[in-house]
Amino acid sequence: MVLLTVLSSLLVLVFFAVLAYALVKISGTLESIGGTPTSWLAKLRLGLRAIERETSHLAPQVVKVNAGLTQIAGGLVSVDKHLVGTIDAVVRQEA
Repeated sequence: MVLLTVLSSLLVLVFFAVLAYALVKISGTLESIGGTPTSWLAKLRLGLRAIERETSHLAPQVVKVNAGLTQIAGGLVSVDKHLVGTIDAVVRQEA
C-alpha cells in the first residue's frame, strides 16, 4: 500500500514537472511574439490603433451620406416614372 502511495506521488510530481516545463516553453514563445514593445504583435497593435483613430470620424459621416443617398433614390424613382411615361407617349405617338 505504501509503494502505491509513493508511486502515485511520484507520478503526480512528474505530471506537474512536465506541465510546468510546457507552460514555461509556451510563455517563452508568447513573450517572443508579443511581449516587448518592438515585437511584431506590438507593432501590429500600434498600427491597428492608428487606423482606428484615423477612421473614427467616418461613422457619423456615413449616416449623413446614407440619408442623402436615400433622398437621391427617391428622386430617381420619380425620374424613372417620368421616363417610362415619356417612352409610352412616344410609342403611342408613333403608332
